[in-house]
Amino acid sequence: MELSIVIVSYNVRYYLEQCLVSVFRATEGLDCEVFVVDNHSRDDSVEYIRERFGERVHLIASNHNLGFARANNKAIAKAQGKYVLLLNPDTFVGESSIRQALQFMESHEQAGGVGVRMHNADGSVARESRRGLPTPLVSLGKMLGFSNRYYMSHLSWNEPGRIEVISGAFCLLRRDALNKVGWLDEDFFMYGEDIDLSYRVLKGGYENWYVPASILHYKGESTQKSSFRYVHVFYQAMLIFFRKHYSHLSFLVSLPIKLAIYTRAAIALAQTQYWRMRTSLGFISKPQHSPLYCFVGSHEMLEECRLLAERTGLDARYYSDRSQLKEACDVLVYDTDSWTFDQVLDDASRHPGAYRIGTYSCKSKVLITSNDVVL
Repeated sequence: MELSIVIVSYNVRYYLEQCLVSVFRATEGLDCEVFVVDNHSRDDSVEYIRERFGERVHLIASNHNLGFARANNKAIAKAQGKYVLLLNPDTFVGESSIRQALQFMESHEQAGGVGVRMHNADGSVARESRRGLPTPLVSLGKMLGFSNRYYMSHLSWNEPGRIEVISGAFCLLRRDALNKVGWLDEDFFMYGEDIDLSYRVLKGGYENWYVPASILHYKGESTQKSSFRYVHVFYQAMLIFFRKHYSHLSFLVSLPIKLAIYTRAAIALAQTQYWRMRTSLGFISKPQHSPLYCFVGSHEMLEECRLLAERTGLDARYYSDRSQLKEACDVLVYDTDSWTFDQVLDDASRHPGAYRIGTYSCKSKVLITSNDVVL
C-alpha cells in the first residue's frame, strides 16, 4: 500500500463530502486507502458518508469525541500505507497536489514530512503553510508582532523549501519516520499536536519540507473560535508544548513565556465575553450589504443555482464562462463538476482577496462557502 489518508471529522458532513470527492479525484490510480474517523458528530455525518461512499471509505464512528490526536491515532493503527497523510475535513485538494507531495517524498529520503501551499477561502496564501518552531525567542517575537521568523517569510512560495512545522491540515508523513518518533501525542486534545509531531520528526533525524502543491483550507469550520472552550483548548495546548520541550529552561526564561501565554489567553477570553455582552444587550453592528453570489458553470448547474438562489433569497448573477464575469462579487461559486479543483485553486489564486471561493456540485446539490452551506 502506497498511501493511507486519515481524516478526522466533527459536524462538517458537507465539507467532508467535498473533501472526499477531491481526494478520490487526486488519488485515482494510486494504491491508496482512506480512513474517516468521526468524533461523535451530531449532524448524521456517519450515515451521510456511509451512504455516499460505502466501502471506499474505512469509517470509524466513535461514540464520543476523542480529540484530534487520539482520533488520528485510531486510524494510523489500522493504516497500511508507506506514507500517511493527515488531512482536515474542511479542505479540498487539487488533483495534482497529493501526487506532487508523494513524488517529492520518493525523491528525498531524508524527508520525514511534507506540507503544502494552503490557500485561504479568498484565494490568498495562508502564512501557516510554512512555520518555524515556537522556541521561546520566536514565540516572544510573535507575541510582540514580529512574525517573519515564525512564518519563515524568507522562503519562496513557488519552490520547495525546508521548514520546521507542518500544518496538521495537510501533513504527509513517512510511515517509517512516524513509527520511529511516535504517533500524535494524545495529551493534546486539539491544536499544538502538529507542532509537537513536527518537532519530534526533526529530532528523529528527518527533515520537514514545504512543497508548492495547492489545497484550500476553510480553517476550522468545526470550531467555534469565539467560544470559551476554544480559548481554553488552544492556550492549554501552548502550555503543554512548552512544558514538554522547554521545561529545562531556567526560571528567568520560562516565567515570562508562561506569563505571556496566560496573558494572551486572558485577553482572548475578555474579548469573547465583551462581544457576547454586546450581542446580548442588542449592540449589534449595522448589517452589511447582502453578498453578491456569482455562479460560473454548466447550464445544468446554473439552472439549479437559480432555483436555489430564488428559494433562499440570494442576490445572484450567472455566467456560463469565467471570462464573462466583469463585475465585482463577494462570492464566486465554481461548478466543481465542470471545473477541476486544480483549476479552481489556480483561478482563485490569480485574484487573491477579491472574493470568497464557493463551490457547487449537481451531484451533492450543496453550495459551500467558507462560512455557510446552502441546500
